[in-house]
Amino acid sequence: MKKHKNIIIFLIKFFITYFLLVTIYDTYLQKSQQKDNVYKTSSITTAVANQTVKVLDVFGYRVDAVQNESEMSVKLIIEGKYTARVIEGCNSISLIILFVSFIIAFSGSIKATFLFSVFGSIFIYVVNVIRIAFLTVLIYKFPNQIGILHDLLFPAIIYGTVFLLWVVWVNKFSNYKR
Repeated sequence: MKKHKNIIIFLIKFFITYFLLVTIYDTYLQKSQQKDNVYKTSSITTAVANQTVKVLDVFGYRVDAVQNESEMSVKLIIEGKYTARVIEGCNSISLIILFVSFIIAFSGSIKATFLFSVFGSIFIYVVNVIRIAFLTVLIYKFPNQIGILHDLLFPAIIYGTVFLLWVVWVNKFSNYKR
């Protein structure tokens, strides 16, 4: 019975946290995006695109981030060629919400849960910006491989990162560690 109780508590904590964070994020998106006459992405999505530009600048690429006028995205233009776009789903926030919900559901001490959630979220965000930068360069250099790059390789990087953080959390910090 205790085993089932732990599963039920996990599910309750996970879904309450998840739906609370999704509601907050959705409210933020409703207030920060603009879809009338002129498209404007949320400040987080724009920041991810601009930070991607800064990463690529370090490596000597001439890159611009330009708000797309015909859809809710930011164009990444590398060496004068429209190469990729950053949409709301690319900014890692939805994945961070999932990550934090899992950490809280498998909570440890309040301090450990808070710190791991914060630093894990920052780590996911940074890995995501680097991932987008790397993806942009590879699409620029190998445009015929966009399907493999965007649909297989690069999701594996970000989801793999989250999974590894979850494994570390459960095994080292949560109340369920062995």
